[in-house]
Amino acid sequence: MMIILSSFYLAPVEYYAALFHADRALIEVHDSYRKQSYRNRCIIAGANGPLALSIPVEKPEKEKNRMKDIRISEHGEWRHLHWNAIVSAYNSTPFFQYFEEDFRPFYERKFTFLHDFNEELRLLICSYIGIETPCSHTSGYTKKTSHPTIDLRETIDPKKPSSYKPEAYYQVFTRKQAFIPNLSIIDLLFNLGNETRIYLMKNPYKPIQKEDLPERTD
Repeated sequence: MMIILSSFYLAPVEYYAALFHADRALIEVHDSYRKQSYRNRCIIAGANGPLALSIPVEKPEKEKNRMKDIRISEHGEWRHLHWNAIVSAYNSTPFFQYFEEDFRPFYERKFTFLHDFNEELRLLICSYIGIETPCSHTSGYTKKTSHPTIDLRETIDPKKPSSYKPEAYYQVFTRKQAFIPNLSIIDLLFNLGNETRIYLMKNPYKPIQKEDLPERTD
């Protein structure tokens, strides 16, 4: 079964749950870039609740620009701010120190294009978790999908209620606040370490379950 995903920045747990259980994945890079989406935003667990981190991008020359053409802006020292926020949120988690030196360079090196930055992070995260689902990128915008391909490009969105209801796991601020589901995958990784793979195995993204697919009519 193949899924189609967008290019996201440190995507939420449901994104990797879908990717983990898919046979193949196609990552859309020819869709129109949309602000306030996971394309340039991730959500982590801050001391006072969910904290959104957004990557500034250069203003597109056209009204609609393809995701693959979006350039990262150097405005506001965002790399420094993001890394400090990540360290502050996860420095006391059980596994942050195991991964710290691999993530740090992403906030020291300059990437020109947002998709390249997102993709390099995705590859790193997949290597940690052991996600071996073959992934390729679109050569043009995919308008229609056929059975049994599942289109998740606009389904996983910070402005839409998520249908993903995973089991609660340990979070550093649990004593202070209730469990926060479906944060960035780094929340799961830094808190559970190698058990992240087991967690994703036990908490699949429901829309890609075969029993949920519509019956074929052809």
